[in-house]
Amino acid sequence: MIPQQWAPPCNKQCTNKFSALTQIPWRVFCKKACDADGDTWEECLEQCDEMCYKGPVMKDQQWSACIDRAPGSASHSEDCHRACVAGCGFKFDIPPEEVNKIQSNRSSKIQLIKTNPPPKAT
Repeated sequence: MIPQQWAPPCNKQCTNKFSALTQIPWRVFCKKACDADGDTWEECLEQCDEMCYKGPVMKDQQWSACIDRAPGSASHSEDCHRACVAGCGFKFDIPPEEVNKIQSNRSSKIQLIKTNPPPKAT
């Protein structure tokens, strides 16, 4: 077996796409999408949402989702999601144009929560 055969094609594409030293963490999330259990493109995307964004910490308090975000800051969660979606695209041979159109449902909800905070109790 030669070294090029050691990694599955999806993982190799993740390594190529996220090869810069500053992109190594995103390569990991891309490869996690390659190895995800989902059998369809949609299931893979759902797993990206679950991996990169966590739900609200406190029941019935949407704003608490901002406290418990998987990879850290909001921008890191968005980068995680983009990398994960790229991995899903590689796994299911989705054209790059379609992959680039995908945005997380959660990132738009979190952005809405940040711009419209809940009213303060008096």
